Amino acid sequence: MSSPYQTLHDSYVSNKRRNCRTIALAVACLTVLGILLAIAVLERPKFPRNHETLPEDAEPAEDGVSVDQCRMTLVESIPLHVKYEDNVTFGMPLEKAWNDLLSMTTQQIDVASFYWTLTGQDINVNSSSDLPGKSLLKQFEALPSRNVSVRVVTSLPSFRTNSTDLKILRQKGVHVRKVNFGRLTNGVLHSKFWIVDRRHVYIGSANMDWRALTEVKELGVVIYNCSSLAKDLRKIFQSYWVMGHPNSSLPKKWPSKFDTAINQHHPLVVKAHNVSSRIYLTASPPAFCPPSRTQDLEAILSVISGAQRFINVAVMDYFPSTQFEKPKRYWPAIDDAIRRAAFEQHIKIRMLISCGRDSDPAMLPFLESLASMHSPGQNISIQIKLYILPAGNRSDIPHSRVNHNKFMVTDKVAYVGTSNWSADYFSNTAGVALVVSQHAPRPVWKTGALQGQLQAVFERDWHSQFTVNLADLGHHPDCALLKG
Repeated sequence: MSSPYQTLHDSYVSNKRRNCRTIALAVACLTVLGILLAIAVLERPKFPRNHETLPEDAEPAEDGVSVDQCRMTLVESIPLHVKYEDNVTFGMPLEKAWNDLLSMTTQQIDVASFYWTLTGQDINVNSSSDLPGKSLLKQFEALPSRNVSVRVVTSLPSFRTNSTDLKILRQKGVHVRKVNFGRLTNGVLHSKFWIVDRRHVYIGSANMDWRALTEVKELGVVIYNCSSLAKDLRKIFQSYWVMGHPNSSLPKKWPSKFDTAINQHHPLVVKAHNVSSRIYLTASPPAFCPPSRTQDLEAILSVISGAQRFINVAVMDYFPSTQFEKPKRYWPAIDDAIRRAAFEQHIKIRMLISCGRDSDPAMLPFLESLASMHSPGQNISIQIKLYILPAGNRSDIPHSRVNHNKFMVTDKVAYVGTSNWSADYFSNTAGVALVVSQHAPRPVWKTGALQGQLQAVFERDWHSQFTVNLADLGHHPDCALLKG
C-alpha cells in the first residue's frame, strides 16, 4: 500500500509528464505552423515594383485586386466631306470622346496643348465648321461652376493668333500657365493630353483647335479607368506646371516626386476584357525627363529594333535633320534605324507621310533617298506613300486638310505620339507618347486590342484613294512636295 507521500509524488510526476507532453505538442504545432506560414509567404502571388502583376500606385479594391482596368479606345477625327469606302475601320470620333470626358469630369481636369483656338474668330475665319469647337469652349467655361478644378498649360512661344480662349477661361476660374519653352529649351510645348479625375487619359495629335474636330485628320487614344497611368502622366504635367512660374529654371536634377516606376523596362501590366496589355509613357525633351522616364526617341528606336515582321508608320513630317534650327543639322537617328531594320532584319516597312499645302518641300529628298533602298530581289522592303487630303472649297482655312497623325504599329507594339519625326521634336520640344504591347485571342484582336485597331486604321489609309505612291507624285494642287 502506497504512502500518502508516494501518492502525492506519483500524482506530481504524472502531471508533470502530462504538462510536458502538452508543451511538446504545442511547440510542435507552432513549429509546423511557422513552416506553413513561411511557405505561404514564399509562394504567395508577388506584386513587385516593376508592375508585373499589380501596379505599385494602383488603388487596391477591398479584395486586393487592382481596380485599374485601363480600357483603351482609339479615337480620331475625319475632316468634313472626306469619304472612305464602306466597311472600313474608324476610331471613336474625337469630338464624342472629348465631350464624354468633359461630361464625366467631377473633380479635376488637367490639359496640356500647344495652343488654344476653339473658334473661327481666333484665326479670322468665318466657318460653321467651328461649331464643335465653340461648344467645347463653352463646356470648359462651365467646369469651374460645377466645382471642377481646371488647369491648362500651353506654350510660349505659340502661334500668333487672335485667340481669346485662355483669357475667357481665366475669367471663368480656369488656372492657366504658359511655359516659356523658347527660353528654357529653345523649343515649344508640343504635347497634347488630358487627365480627367486622375483616372482617365487622352493622348494624341489634336491640339485644342476647332480644326482638329472638323478640318484636320487626327488620331489619339483615350484610356479609361487607369489611375496608375493617369498618376504617371500627371507627373509630366506637373513638370510643365512648375516650369510655368515666371523666371523658372530647369533643375539640374528633378526631385524624386517626378520619378516614375513605369517605363520601357518596367511597363504597367493590366488585363481587361480578355486583352493583356503592357503600357508605358514616354516624354521629351531630355531636359524634362528624370532618369527613370523613357525618352520618346529611345522608345521609337526600341520599337523599330524590336519588330520581327513589319513596321507601319504614319506621321505628318519626316526629316532626318533639324527643321527649325539654323543652320540645320543632319540627324539620322530614326532614318538609320529604319534602314537597318529593312536591310539587316528584312522587316517590311511602310511609311505614310502627310502632304498638304503647308508641307516643307525639303522633306522630299529624304523620302526619295529612303525609298530608293526598296529592292524586293534582295528582300529589302521600304514603301512610302503620301497621304493627301483634297482641300476643295476649304482652302480659305489655314493649316487644315492635312493628316496630322503621329503613330507607328508593328507586329509587336503600338506607339501613339504627339511629335513629328525630326530632330527638334526630340531634342528641345515637349512631347509625350503611349507605347502598348498586347496579347488577345484572335476574335477580339481587331476590335478589342489597340494594336489591332491601329493596324486596321493604317491599312484603311494605306489603301485609300487619298494616298499617292512617292514615285507617282508629279504635280498635285493640294501637296507642296511638287515634282517634275
